[in-house]
Amino acid sequence: MSAAIEHLVTGGTFSLDGEDFDVDNNVWLVGDDSEVVVVDPAHDAGAIISAIGDRRVVAVLCTHGHNDHITAAPDIAAASGAEIRLHPQDRMLWDVVHPGVETVPLADGDVITVAGTDLEVLHTPGHSPGGVCLYAPELGVVLSGDTLFHGGPGATGRSFSHFPTILDSIRDRLLSLPPATRVLTGHGEETTIGAEASSYDEWVARAH
Repeated sequence: MSAAIEHLVTGGTFSLDGEDFDVDNNVWLVGDDSEVVVVDPAHDAGAIISAIGDRRVVAVLCTHGHNDHITAAPDIAAASGAEIRLHPQDRMLWDVVHPGVETVPLADGDVITVAGTDLEVLHTPGHSPGGVCLYAPELGVVLSGDTLFHGGPGATGRSFSHFPTILDSIRDRLLSLPPATRVLTGHGEETTIGAEASSYDEWVARAH
């Protein structure tokens, strides 16, 4: 039996470039009754630990280093003994929030296995240099962090982000996935690869 996906929404503050924003974040647990991975542990460690229950945490996976996606990561790691995994190109963002807290590198092509299900790491820079998505072919799902949303690419108007780069990442790494693939986003509602692919040319036009 393959893993299942559980969804929590937590609320808090996103801070970057001297600005603060109130945000709701999607936190994803992938696993079964005995083990899980936690993806983007945002804001409320208590709620996430409660959702984990007595299951073993295989890893704490961060799709990128913006504070609203990582605030609870050290608490989850401390409570579970799990490693925190982050792409090293986002370490400078991590260090602003959690200086001195160690992370284990995530690299393009890495595979994290939980409950017999593989999560493939896709490096998708643009929203941040070390942004990644996690693709579970068996589940027909990609966990997109802030790379792709219902309605378009993640924001790129802040430090360390670049709109042409995120367009390339979406085209090369995500739009090649099966059209029916569910896109489970870092904020807001889910979508599918097919639903977003039809708008790609419009996004490209924004860059010119």
